[in-house]
Amino acid sequence: MATAKTNEFEKEAIYIADIAKALSHPARIQILKILTEMDVCMCGDIVELLPLAQSTVSQHLKELKRVGLIKGDIDGPKVCYCVNPESLNKAKKEFEIIFNHYTCKGAKSCRTKKK
Repeated sequence: MATAKTNEFEKEAIYIADIAKALSHPARIQILKILTEMDVCMCGDIVELLPLAQSTVSQHLKELKRVGLIKGDIDGPKVCYCVNPESLNKAKKEFEIIFNHYTCKGAKSCRTKKK
């Protein structure tokens, strides 16, 4: 049986891959946009803003919370979600390192070989 070899990669690479996986669904991107634009903690309001069932939204929120991009506070029977600014900034910095490092410096360095 094959085993995952993620533990053989750098800690930063594993972190960025996990964040990228969490961001790989448009609903999760939309949830982050909602939470950052409104800059408040939201409970059931998120469900009303998306074309998804409550249970589906809950699963997406769970994944964003798992990687730390959002926080959830229990308020009675509800969980109120908001952006985790420290984690979001960390992810942004790590992605910037990758994208800034690989940004094309000139047209020649970005061209692929023609066959």
